[in-house]
Amino acid sequence: MKILLAVCLVVFSSFTFGKSNEQTVVLISIDGFRHDYIEKHDAKNIAKLAEQGVRSEGLIPVYPSKTFPNHLSIITGRYPTNHGLVDNNFYDTERQQKYSMGDGLEDSSWITALPLWNLAEFQGVKAATFFWPESDARINGRTPSYFYHYSTPVPNRQRVDQIIEWLQLPEQARPRLVTGYFSVVDSMGHRFGPDSKQVKGAVKHVDELIGELWQRLQTEVDPSVNLVLVSDHGMAPILADKMMEVDELSIDDNLFTVINAQTRLLIYANQGTSEQQVKSLRTRLTEMTNMAFHVESEKQLAKRHFTDGPRVPAIVLGTKAPDTFATRPAEQRSDGGTHGYYGTREMDGFFVATGPALDNNKKIERFENIHIYPMLAGLLGLELLTEIDGRADVLQPILETD
Repeated sequence: MKILLAVCLVVFSSFTFGKSNEQTVVLISIDGFRHDYIEKHDAKNIAKLAEQGVRSEGLIPVYPSKTFPNHLSIITGRYPTNHGLVDNNFYDTERQQKYSMGDGLEDSSWITALPLWNLAEFQGVKAATFFWPESDARINGRTPSYFYHYSTPVPNRQRVDQIIEWLQLPEQARPRLVTGYFSVVDSMGHRFGPDSKQVKGAVKHVDELIGELWQRLQTEVDPSVNLVLVSDHGMAPILADKMMEVDELSIDDNLFTVINAQTRLLIYANQGTSEQQVKSLRTRLTEMTNMAFHVESEKQLAKRHFTDGPRVPAIVLGTKAPDTFATRPAEQRSDGGTHGYYGTREMDGFFVATGPALDNNKKIERFENIHIYPMLAGLLGLELLTEIDGRADVLQPILETD
């Protein structure tokens, strides 16, 4: 559904701090950068930024700990059932359509919340995005002033160059919100696992780029820029011999639509499938104790803000690392890494921020990523136009009050 911005402003606190109308924010996501990678893989430049600014013990992903749900939660301040993208791939029983990553480009009605770049643009603050998931979707008929289509092949260093070029534009054309995205750490984590030399190499590469970006922000742009580094989730090792074949569950595709989310199985009731048929399948799956999955209860899912709506499955099967679901033949499976599990520290991302509007040398407890949105809106001096799930008071203590 489209968000109706004609409604009056929702009465939510939008903190404004000091010279908020003069602040610039560069928000960078390093996909799959686990909370402990700074030390584990020796990310020297990010460590320095953490020492001079703010670092959390972890960044708690929303459920499920997947790329698209979490990037949208960071940039909208909403849980997945509220911003619309409940997984990387899912089914909508009302639309009778499947969503796949990036489908918002052709149909933005998949996204049901207001991204920060649109919040900025609606209030006269220009925004620029480089590959943030769904940042090329025309939500409410609007895109950021500057953007690249997600997944277009572009060298990582060129992304840094482009961010600097945007910030060097004349004042009237210059964005004050810039988001960037790097996927290589996540890609290597999937292929080789979080403890691998390949992930270490990917972390080193991105760390060098972040160091270069920060140095150029200070010398070529404006030292008043605030740099915020985040990740969408962490990574856990998985094993090929711990992969469960979906077909062994014998789920009737005349009655159910099944989406394999690797760490979870999403089972949707088709039109005409009765509640008794759903109950019967749930009971049969619950009794399959020989396989390493569990049936998530409605109570458990409700605690994770994953309940109600046509995009929430009738049955969700969960796993714990290193177990996953598989549809590929056994000879095509391999060890590696993945994410999507619930409630483990291995799923935590990271949060590091530095700049004139942020506190110095401060460590904070881990927090949910939905709270980043109101903090950034406050830094940019933006009014909140819609209801959100994040709270501005969670990160208010990290902000410079002088």
